[in-house]
Formats: sequence, C-alpha cells, structure tokens
Amino acid sequence: MSSSTKLSRLLPTGHDGFLLIAVLLIISVFALQDLAFLSPRNGFDVFSTYSVLGILAAGLLIVLISGELDISFTAVMTAAQYASAVYIIENGGSWISVFAVSIFIGVALGMLNALIVHYLNASSVIVTIATLNLYFGATVVLSSGEWLYAFPDWFFEGVSIELWAPERGRAYAINLAILALAGFWALTYLLLYRSSVGRQIFAVGGNREAAERVGINILRIRLLSFGFLGLAAGVAAVVHAQLVQTVAPNALVGTELEVLAAVVLGGASLTGGVGTFRGMVLGVAFIALMSNGLVISGVSTYSQKALLGLVIVIAVIATGDGGRLFGRGGRRA
Repeated sequence: MSSSTKLSRLLPTGHDGFLLIAVLLIISVFALQDLAFLSPRNGFDVFSTYSVLGILAAGLLIVLISGELDISFTAVMTAAQYASAVYIIENGGSWISVFAVSIFIGVALGMLNALIVHYLNASSVIVTIATLNLYFGATVVLSSGEWLYAFPDWFFEGVSIELWAPERGRAYAINLAILALAGFWALTYLLLYRSSVGRQIFAVGGNREAAERVGINILRIRLLSFGFLGLAAGVAAVVHAQLVQTVAPNALVGTELEVLAAVVLGGASLTGGVGTFRGMVLGVAFIALMSNGLVISGVSTYSQKALLGLVIVIAVIATGDGGRLFGRGGRRA
C-alpha cells in the first residue's frame, strides 16, 4: 500500500471532510484578521475555555447515537456542581472527593432520566424538558440562589503540568481542564469503538425493535447512555467550577444549544444510529474556534447567539435528508 493511499484513508471524507474544510476556513479567516488567533497562548486558552463544551458534547454523542435526546444535562451539571462545591467548602476534601460527589450526582440523575423514559415509554425530549426544570428548580430552591466562592486553596490552585516557560509571560502548561477533556474523549472513543457495548448503542439507535429481537437489553443501553451523559456533566461541573472559581445556580442552564450544535454539526443524527467520534471533535472545534474568533474580533454576544442558531439550522439540514449533499459521515447499524 502506497503512502498516498494510507494518507487518504486517514483524512476525513464525506461530511467529516466538509467540516474539516470549514474548520480550516475559519482558522484562515480569523488568522488574517488577527495573527494572535494562531498564537500558542490562544490555542491553550481555547482548549481550556471550551473543555466543558467538549466533555458535554462527547456525552451527548452517546445519547444521540442510542436514539434518544437529553437536554437536561446543564441542570444535572448545575446540581452536581453545587453539591460538590458545598461539600469541599464545608469538609475540605480532595480532588478525588470533589469528582466523586459530582460524578455520583451526575450519573444518578442521568440514570433517573433513563428510568423515566423507559418505564413510562415516553419521549426522551419531553421527559428531559421536565427534568431540566425539575433539577434546576430544586437546585435553586435548596441553594436559595446563593453564589459560592470560598474554595479551598488546592481547588483554587488547580492542576498544572508545565511544558515550557518563555522568558517573558506565564508558562505554557496543561491544566485540569485539558487533562479532563483528553481523558473523557479517550473514554468515549474506547466505549464507541473498542467495546461490544458501543456496537449495541449503534444497533439500538439504528433499529430499536430489531436490536431487542436479537437480545440487546434496551433498558441497559438507556441506563448506560443517559448515565454516560450524567458522567460527562459531573466531570464538566468540576472543571467549570475550577476554571471560573465561582458556582452560581443560574450560570449553566441555557447553554444546551451550543453543545447540541457541536454534536449535530459533527454528523450525529437526531433520529439515532448515526455519529462518529471524529465528527464530534470537528464539531466542537468548529464551534470553539468560531466563538473564539468572534470574541477576538469584538463581535457582540447577541450576534454570536444569532450565528450559533444559524449553524444549528445548517447542521440539521446537512445531517438530515439534505445530508446527501455532503455525504454521510456517520455509521448506522
């Protein structure tokens, strides 16, 4: 096999190839406007700032491939974040304990969504709209809307692995956000492509009745899918709190569309059975780089929201019946 053939197999094709071109176009446009966009410092900042988006997108990808849709993950993240913050403020704790508390609540609430959807035989969209309001409302009531700041020193300082230090300015380092993003993406890839459960998730999303006839446990797949998104919410909750050094009950709910846009733009189908890890990564890169470039260019927040809405519309068209224009990038069972 020639080297050119090997290279062609590594390069994205179809929808993923189209999205890669779009990402490269975004980089080119914003780099021409301001060379600081290409600086290593901005690159590290993008990875850190949008790590929460990347973690949540990976969790949502699993749910979409399984044929469901969960939009309550920001409320799950809010509840997990507040509970873990209260725990470490009152008890000190450690990185293990803060992640354990946050992940426990995230997975528990995610699996509760799965149980309601399964046993009520209800639409996951309707159920998670209800639980979004339930989880968020309960968190606001129990917290009385209080903001939290007084974190322990170890949480304030975070985790940092220094790579190199320039003569002037702060050192370049891999922080907690980047480590969490890399770890969760690795876990997502292994689940989808290196486990029998991953094949079952694709099968259930592609044709639930056929999957059930061949012996796949639908409840188990739902618990795993919704629970995995809850796991993502739990991890992202700690990462977000450490980045902003503040926990506010009303800070996260309302950002669901950005995550959904990244995953759907990456080729995941809202009807299930279609989606790729590579497409999700490209979708996150598109949203992150576009948002970062608009901020550097001084575009207002309202204009950014309008552009994000336009991206969602284009993504739905490209991955629905209109997806034939670009070719399917996903995998259907």
